[in-house]
Amino acid sequence: MAIDADAVWNHSFPAIEQTYTARDVVLYALGIGLGQDPLDQGDLDYLIETRTSVLPTFAATLASPGLWIRDPVFGVDFARLVHAEQAMVFHHALPPKTTVVATPRVSALHDRGAGRGAVLVVERDITDVSSGTRYATARQTLLLRGDGGFGGPPTPASRTATPPERVPDAAANIPVSPRAALIYRLSGDWNPLHCDPDFAADAGFARPILHGLASYGMAAHATMRAFDADLASFTCRFAGVVYPGDELAFSFWREGEIVLFTASSAGRTVLDRGVATLR
Repeated sequence: MAIDADAVWNHSFPAIEQTYTARDVVLYALGIGLGQDPLDQGDLDYLIETRTSVLPTFAATLASPGLWIRDPVFGVDFARLVHAEQAMVFHHALPPKTTVVATPRVSALHDRGAGRGAVLVVERDITDVSSGTRYATARQTLLLRGDGGFGGPPTPASRTATPPERVPDAAANIPVSPRAALIYRLSGDWNPLHCDPDFAADAGFARPILHGLASYGMAAHATMRAFDADLASFTCRFAGVVYPGDELAFSFWREGEIVLFTASSAGRTVLDRGVATLR
């Protein structure tokens, strides 16, 4: 079955409400690796409910459309879908608990050609139901590896963030727990690619892989710690597969309030085109 581009473009998302509490905030922080040192006071600020701060990238889990693209009506080869890139703008700090709402929208669908896949972009604004405060805007880019050649518009050329040719201003090595994907999925991403060995094998992977948004959250937290700053925006491309049990080696280059970054694992680049705006 071929992708039905019209069905994807014309899909009408419902408004999605989500209530979260400090428990969800803490679970997210554990899912991206905080608490490996249970005496680290900086981590504990995100892990103890009586003083909970909220990581800005927690917004990426809120009011998400979930696995909507798995519906057969779209004709997408779901087993070959991967999360390719994530970008977020953080407008206001999230409170430890509230109810938010978002209405996702398809903003782009590009055809890379037969055998090369398609690129789907979905955006949403995460807003407080009661106050109307807009907390964040999320832009999720999906690579539909099995769905190219449908005759859609090609992927436009884009400027890439290239780190300068000098020694990084900061670096960090962060181990990924072997249980990371099993914990992170409890924040709402139930894709079996991250937990089911048979499903992962059918998709061409040696074993279940880590969620892109988990490595995204790890990168954001590492950036915040490296420069002792909050984030106004954060984007990166998932350039390679991260497996639970890997170690991520981050390199950061600061240019004023902009930080460029990459991450590698065992010599493989796994995150690139990383750009953070510090607040």
